[in-house]
Amino acid sequence: MLKEDLLREAVLKNNTVLILYFSRHGSVAALAEKIAVGVVAAGATAMIRTVPNLNPDFNSDYPALHPLIEKDELIQADALALGSPVRFGLMAAEMKAFWDNTSDLWLKGQLIDKPAGVFTSSSSMHGGNEATLLGMMLPLLHHGMVLLGIPYEEPALHQTQTGGTPYGPTHVSGSIATTLLSAHEQQLAISFGKRLATIAGKLS
Repeated sequence: MLKEDLLREAVLKNNTVLILYFSRHGSVAALAEKIAVGVVAAGATAMIRTVPNLNPDFNSDYPALHPLIEKDELIQADALALGSPVRFGLMAAEMKAFWDNTSDLWLKGQLIDKPAGVFTSSSSMHGGNEATLLGMMLPLLHHGMVLLGIPYEEPALHQTQTGGTPYGPTHVSGSIATTLLSAHEQQLAISFGKRLATIAGKLS
């Protein structure tokens, strides 16, 4: 292995990609875990976190799969993947509430120049995936983060018949509301995780 490759590997292993999501039925959580596979494959550390459920009457085990986010973890992470289900073309209220409480980080510029990207899931093919992804980018832009998507050199982006966009990984659960990701959705999520980790290593 070349000296440059060894140095790059060392840099990546010191980097942490925070995968922050909210999931009500499990699809976004499934995407988060596949993104983590890509992060680890690139030699970085994946840290999966979620946000509190604002509806205590809704019985869901998915937010309990991973620890709740601590704001310091957002500051310490070298990169961010942000995920939410589609809610009428917008991110879920739970994720919006989290970002509404990050003004202190914005005032100090603590997220400036961190690479970041977004992912989502909808129940129908044209259920607002791209609108939700674009909307989730807005608070990240206000924080000065460096946004990444999925380049068209990824074959699965051309081949997918379900989820997957150049703006970020997506899943389409369909009428049976399956949390099982298609092969292309999995490939794109893994590729996205690798890209976040790699760019974080380069920027550091």
